Amino acid sequence: MGQTVFILDGWDAVARILLVGTLGYTWLVLLLRGTGPRTLGTMTPFDFVITVTLGSAFGRVLTAQEVGLVEAAVTFALLVALQWTFAVLRRRSRGFSRLVDVSPTVVYFRGRPVPEALHRHRLTEADLHSAVRESGRGSLSEAEAIVLQSDGTFAVIGADAMGDGSSVTPYAPTPA
Repeated sequence: MGQTVFILDGWDAVARILLVGTLGYTWLVLLLRGTGPRTLGTMTPFDFVITVTLGSAFGRVLTAQEVGLVEAAVTFALLVALQWTFAVLRRRSRGFSRLVDVSPTVVYFRGRPVPEALHRHRLTEADLHSAVRESGRGSLSEAEAIVLQSDGTFAVIGADAMGDGSSVTPYAPTPA
């Protein structure tokens, strides 16, 4: 015999998804809004983990009938509180910050790629050229430095914008 495909498992399930989804989403937005723009800004690997975890938890809340609204609200609050706590610890403790943060890395400096940095981050010279093009420049020679930011984006700094280099030199390779 053929298998029956259920298109609708009852209107109660649909109503639950609509109610829990709306309330859960609203609660999540309020929690994230209350923690400030850092949570919603450009993501670092640290922020990516909380985003994936919240998304997974929200998906489970929507699809699992055995997860109640209060349990969902507590789960969201716990995850956001942990993210906030980690952010406070990162700000207050240099050691904790070094443990969880990824530092920017100079991958191109004063006319030369930095081979160790390219290798460590699995980048190629083609990636440097791409970053330069995305910055609106037509040549690698127009870049004084290219920094792989902690969020995975590239900052391309032209010679005209290098200034004293104080935002780049802490991450630049030491001269041989």
